[in-house]
Amino acid sequence: MREATRTTQRWWRWRSNPLRRRADIVEAWIVLVVWTVIAAGGILAGLVAGHAAEESFAQLRRERHAVAAVLVKSRAEPVPTGEAGASERVRAKVRWTASDGSPRTGWTLVGSGHKPGSGVVIWTDSRGQLAAKPPTTGAAAAEAALLGTGAALTFGGLTFAAGRFARWRLDQGRYEEWSREWAQVGPQWGRKAR
Repeated sequence: MREATRTTQRWWRWRSNPLRRRADIVEAWIVLVVWTVIAAGGILAGLVAGHAAEESFAQLRRERHAVAAVLVKSRAEPVPTGEAGASERVRAKVRWTASDGSPRTGWTLVGSGHKPGSGVVIWTDSRGQLAAKPPTTGAAAAEAALLGTGAALTFGGLTFAAGRFARWRLDQGRYEEWSREWAQVGPQWGRKAR
């Protein structure tokens, strides 16, 4: 039994060929540039985005502090927090002392089951305002990696789309060129030889 022979040639656009058009060389360069930009730019975009996210989370951890507070009043209905495995949290009014010594009150989420007058831990920012708990180091690293991966994939997708658009424009030019050539040659095919 005879094996099938391969009819396509690798790197044919780069080889010298009398049938090779200028558009074929341009397309070869577009493909090379697009894949190089996707590889190098995607890695760079992912690293920059991941580093920026990690730095932002580290700044949150530096600026936010746990503060002891007293529960003043709470609502009965739990608020979904979206955190897996987190206990039910309720919206509650709390009272705490700011770093400048002034008493403050505000509404925040606390664990359910606390009664008015009991102590709770809240998080405040550098100005003494209520803030959300900052992400842990592990959660921040995972989220930064996810953001970096998303940035790399987005950059790669946009670059690939730009390359496909450029190749589509080349194809449109080829179709127009073929139409012009066919308009010249096509009518001659209908004539009878004498």
